Amino acid sequence: MGRLELLIASAIVVTPSAARAPAGTDAIAEHVAWHAEPVKVFDNLYFVGQTGYSAWAVTTSAGIILVDALWDYSVEDEVAAGLRKLGLDPGAIKYVVVSHGYADHAGGASYLQSRFGAHVILSAADWDLIARDTDPWPTPHRDLVATDGEEVRLGDTTLTLYLTPGHTPGTISTLVPVRDGGKRHLVAEWGGTGFNFTVTAEQPRRYWFETYIRSARRFRDVVAKAGADVIISNHPYLDGSTTKLPALTRRQPGQPHPYVVGNDSVKRFLTVAHECAQAGRLRLQ
Repeated sequence: MGRLELLIASAIVVTPSAARAPAGTDAIAEHVAWHAEPVKVFDNLYFVGQTGYSAWAVTTSAGIILVDALWDYSVEDEVAAGLRKLGLDPGAIKYVVVSHGYADHAGGASYLQSRFGAHVILSAADWDLIARDTDPWPTPHRDLVATDGEEVRLGDTTLTLYLTPGHTPGTISTLVPVRDGGKRHLVAEWGGTGFNFTVTAEQPRRYWFETYIRSARRFRDVVAKAGADVIISNHPYLDGSTTKLPALTRRQPGQPHPYVVGNDSVKRFLTVAHECAQAGRLRLQ
């Protein structure tokens, strides 16, 4: 088993629970704990996330598509201010693709809607998930509904969205074309990794493992056919961003790109997700 497989296998089984910034502690210490600097990853893809949660800005000839919106407490600092640090205008955000409707990825969407007029995209199932959420966070108003295989076109760039339910009822996984100098690559974002399912009598834990298994197998087939050679996640510890982002700052001209791992590695990432879910299902017996 390679390093990539070990990383996801360890993280997928014991996924840290989502948590807001600690209350009642020193504000500066809080900020230091969760703040991360923005990083240009490819010519048209930027990391604008925080230490434990990722957001990705895709630049196009007609504006910006953001993939995930972080928490409500961090979106202004990481996304809006982060884009400005990179020389980009957050007012150019036209679409926000939210991978799934948990507050650690959808919490900042309302701010982006109201502040910049961005359109928010979720699956129908996860718009419904947000509507049922009783926790006190600023939920976005229902906007665009993603369908399976839908293409989000903005200027010269097209993202393709796939419904991969499992982590949530309507998780979205996304293909993003990127450039590195004269080279073109294809990024696959696996939209939800952990097994913290919403279990009900009608949809018990076994149901969600089986749903997850089908989605991981299906998206692996999608990336195999498409030739995706980059894998990213919405948590830096799942896709190796904790080491890859610093490596980018040290990269010299002509050196390999740390995020370009090849199609076989992308497929193995999803194979591990698939097999871990199979193991989780077997543990229920």
